[in-house]
Amino acid sequence: MTILVTGSTGTIGSQVVQQLANEGAQVRALALDTSKLKATAGVEPVQGDMTDVVSMRAALEGVDTLFLLNAAAPGEVTQALLTLDLAREAGVQRIVYFSVFNSALFDDVPHFASKHLAERVIDAQALPATVLRPAAFMQNDLMLRDALKAGVYPQPIGGVGLAMADTRDIADAAAAELLRRERAPHPLPRTTIELVGPDTLTGADVAAIWASVLGREVRYGGDDLAAYEKQVAGMMPRWQAHDFRVMLRAMQRFGMVPGKDSRAIFEALLGHPLRSYRAFAEEAAASW
Repeated sequence: MTILVTGSTGTIGSQVVQQLANEGAQVRALALDTSKLKATAGVEPVQGDMTDVVSMRAALEGVDTLFLLNAAAPGEVTQALLTLDLAREAGVQRIVYFSVFNSALFDDVPHFASKHLAERVIDAQALPATVLRPAAFMQNDLMLRDALKAGVYPQPIGGVGLAMADTRDIADAAAAELLRRERAPHPLPRTTIELVGPDTLTGADVAAIWASVLGREVRYGGDDLAAYEKQVAGMMPRWQAHDFRVMLRAMQRFGMVPGKDSRAIFEALLGHPLRSYRAFAEEAAASW
């Protein structure tokens, strides 16, 4: 039995590939550039593009289980819907789709709305799938090192709170769910799992954690979204900078607050306690 992993060279996908290989699974790793894949026993590199029907049909041939992860991009909807349709055509009955937390609530955020549409297609077509909804990644804050060392947490995440999750926990959960579906004697029912951290933190909370970890004053930089967009526009395409601004506007309004049983369900899937933001910050600071 073979598991196809899309997005296999990214932050989550690369960890999922390694975890599955460690468990003895037969993995087909899809990548635009297979030279970026680490040579691993049990892992078959496959060059492909999710907008290229011919390469995706070839990648899906003989596959039993699909991990569908596609990064935020202007063609994200096309990638997701084409791949889901081709998987159905290929008879794939075990699917794990990597969505995002609050995909329906953040309805004007492009890379959230695209994932919500993919979820609706999964439901409308009664595909046997697990939808994973990860909250914001803790590791995204590694990009803020210089600002943090200068005494500012600059990400305008607001005062409602985010249940940020460690990418290692997220990848562990994705691998575990893929193996659960792969090893089941029959296709499993549709389910949704929220992937969240153990604490729901505001911008001021996060700044306080960094102040404690770094042993110096760190203040929250505030909620100015226009200033944020202007700052990051030089580091990414302008469409993406504005997409992220709209996302942060939604975070300031709604936060990312888990459901009542979300943490317990996530932890049971992992089989170990959730990693905390403080533990992540301590680990990061030790390497700085």
